[in-house]
Amino acid sequence: MARVHLARPTDAPPAAHDAPPNTDAVTAPAIPDGEDPAFPPEDLPRHVAIIMDGNRRWARQRDLPELDGHAAGVEAIRELLRHAVRRGVPVLTLYAFSRENWARTDDEVTGLFGLLEAAIRSETDELQAQGVRIRLLGRLEELPDATRTSIAEALAATADGERLLLNIAFNYAGRTEIVDAVRRLAASGLAPDEIDEAAISAALYTAGIPDPDLVIRTGGEQRLSNFLIWQSAYAEFYSCETLWPDFGPDAFDAALLEFASRHRRFGR
Repeated sequence: MARVHLARPTDAPPAAHDAPPNTDAVTAPAIPDGEDPAFPPEDLPRHVAIIMDGNRRWARQRDLPELDGHAAGVEAIRELLRHAVRRGVPVLTLYAFSRENWARTDDEVTGLFGLLEAAIRSETDELQAQGVRIRLLGRLEELPDATRTSIAEALAATADGERLLLNIAFNYAGRTEIVDAVRRLAASGLAPDEIDEAAISAALYTAGIPDPDLVIRTGGEQRLSNFLIWQSAYAEFYSCETLWPDFGPDAFDAALLEFASRHRRFGR
């Protein structure tokens, strides 16, 4: 039987799933002195993205106000960042506030903004000491002035961090990100036949950052909830029942171990 020659599309994967060129993400970070690497570098995801779910359920289980659950969630972030640095994960993205969250009560939304502002102000010095660099993903212009100011100050203060790139997805939605990318491409005057996956990726909030290798969702749910929907096309998804305020180093390590055990084929 004669071999059939397939005409392959010129922009077909796997090239679309490689690390983008000229990335500004931290790569091959140094493990802090005295720390056990625990995971070989080749077994670590380059980029871990986390949907931090369960703050309100955590509070309700303890008969606490929902805002106390969000405050406990902020405390969990602090310990997770230290542990991610110890493990040598280069990029971490946290889903902190979705654009859908505007549908919550005024008190809860205002409280969330206040927690973010307070956390950024109080943690900036430690983030600098840990070698963490902050980047915001989302529509910053829609946030209150005080929140925007805090974020801008933290971005400037941590600009030299080299151990971990921390992306905070705040006032973020995956579909909104794609809409904004399409608007940028349209405004740039790019011809339709020049628009490909690389062009779209370069117009996203995450331009220059490797796509997530691992997406973690706490709280037991099994969906992406409009989070990094373009970037997560080939991410490994890991869900656990642990509510976010209880998600500590051991739970993070369990996700890393699960990731290391999977064989990624990328359609091959």
